[in-house]
Amino acid sequence: MNTKQQAIEVIQSLSDDCTMEDIQYHLYVREKVERGIRAIDEGLYISQQQAEKKVHEWLASYGQNQR
Repeated sequence: MNTKQQAIEVIQSLSDDCTMEDIQYHLYVREKVERGIRAIDEGLYISQQQAEKKVHEWLASYGQNQR
């Protein structure tokens, strides 16, 4: 299925009284989820523990203490 058809399906799944903002939001979320799935499939991710360590290091480098 091509991108245009996917966008049409997302829009058709929304209620008739949705706003342009609703449409934009749902298209945005779908793209982010698909991008995340592709990243996982390609092995481009880090564990929760690694992410927490990086955040802690970033905060420490800016003089903010966490924990």
